[in-house]
Amino acid sequence: MKKYLNLLKEVVEEGVDKPDRTGIGTRSLFGLQERYDLQEGFPAITTKKLFFNSVKAELLWFISGSRDIADLHKMDCHIWDANVEADYWRDKKKFDTDAGRVYGVQWRDWRSSKGESVDQLKNAIETIKNNPHSRRNIVSAWNPGELEEQVLPPCHSFFQFYVEGDNLSLQMYQRSCDMFLGVPFNIASYSLLLEMVAQVTGYRAKDFVHVMGDAHIYQNHFEKVKEQLKRKPLPLPELKLNPEIKKLEDFKMEDINLIDYKHHPSIRAKMAV
Repeated sequence: MKKYLNLLKEVVEEGVDKPDRTGIGTRSLFGLQERYDLQEGFPAITTKKLFFNSVKAELLWFISGSRDIADLHKMDCHIWDANVEADYWRDKKKFDTDAGRVYGVQWRDWRSSKGESVDQLKNAIETIKNNPHSRRNIVSAWNPGELEEQVLPPCHSFFQFYVEGDNLSLQMYQRSCDMFLGVPFNIASYSLLLEMVAQVTGYRAKDFVHVMGDAHIYQNHFEKVKEQLKRKPLPLPELKLNPEIKKLEDFKMEDINLIDYKHHPSIRAKMAV
């Protein structure tokens, strides 16, 4: 994960200091891109611990199309709690664990102009199988008409699949990138999604391409970042999926595992909400 560390260093050295929504302040750099070849190993960060169980749980939650974080709690994942409990959302929500029409809802239940439900993720998988060279194979979470119905407007906004021979790649655009806390999680999540979709469509996962808009480090994370940049990356782990799973919705927590994941100790920091 030297590539990720290089991005982190680039933001530290070349970014500009800016105010932000949370009031904490950031150092920000606009317009970055990196490519991770999954055939060289799974891109789980090794210079601190990646909480891979949370990566798995959140992605399975997205795939299910749920908006209820109680479904995350069943998988012992609480990473959305702070957002759902935030003051700016509390007056709008309809029940205590409602995150609104967030990622998974948009993936599985986009509302058309006619009021019809569009399952973008299902359509994407069918396109990979039946029209693999389509340039329109995009899943979008950014729905301008429903931003007010979401606990947090989507940071990772849309993604596109690309087939080349026996290989399947995925490119994701992320409008807002918390480089220290969020981005390692996002890299792992979309790499995992690519691996899962590749398995159920009969391809080999190749490149996860990460395109970043506002790439930033929060001011209260600077010391944590300095600590991380001193550490030497370790060999990447291997991802093991249950080969019996042939349908995306059939994956469960126990079907997804990292093998030989070695990492430096955790570096904890508070998430800006």
